[in-house]
Amino acid sequence: MSTIDRETARKVAKLARIAVPDEQLDALAGEFTAILDFVEQLQEVDVDGVEPMVSVTPMRLKRREDIVTDGNRQGDVLANAPDAREGFFAVPKVVE
Repeated sequence: MSTIDRETARKVAKLARIAVPDEQLDALAGEFTAILDFVEQLQEVDVDGVEPMVSVTPMRLKRREDIVTDGNRQGDVLANAPDAREGFFAVPKVVE
């Protein structure tokens, strides 16, 4: 069982850049302790042989070939450009 003291709670709040008044540090330390106790409780669960799941219902992920393409949408993309030349965005020169 882990216990977080007042000074550790103050340090964590400072690192998280959260302003916590001194009178609320004891309550914050108690919340941190409860979180750590729950994590320790989860570590006691035996998960040997349990397959990872994507969903609570059994299903297979859809697979597709991993092919790199340009999307064949150059015209659609450039239609929104304020200035396009020779199939590319045209932008003003910014470095002299």
